[in-house]
Amino acid sequence: MKAGWKMITPCPKTPNCVSSLDSDRRHFVEPFHFTGSTTDAMEKMANIISDFKRARVVSVKENIIQAEFTSFFFRFVDDAEFFFDELKKIIHVKSASRIGYSDLGVNRRRIENIRNRLDNR
Repeated sequence: MKAGWKMITPCPKTPNCVSSLDSDRRHFVEPFHFTGSTTDAMEKMANIISDFKRARVVSVKENIIQAEFTSFFFRFVDDAEFFFDELKKIIHVKSASRIGYSDLGVNRRRIENIRNRLDNR
C-alpha cells in the first residue's frame, strides 16, 4: 500500500456489519477483486452504487468510495465503504447499519449483490 492511504473503519461489535478487514468470522466477507486501473474500478463501483434504488455515493477520495443505502420501508441508512488497493488489485469493503443491533443479513446480501454486479461488468 502507498504511504498515506487510508483504510476503512472497523466494524462495531454488533452483528449488523460486514467487512473484508474483520478477523471475526461473523463480520468477515471476502474482498472484491478487480482488473485494470483503480480509476476504472472506482468508476464501475460508483455506477453500480447508482444502479441501486435509494443509494448514493457520499464521497470519493483518493482510493475510497463512501456510500449510503436507505431501506424502503423504515428508511434506515446503512453506510458502505470501498477501499481500492491498487497494488493487490482488491477492494476491501465494509457495510454497516447506522442504528439498531441486527440487520437480518441485509448488509452481507448487499455486498454479495455488489460483488456479483462487479464480476458481471
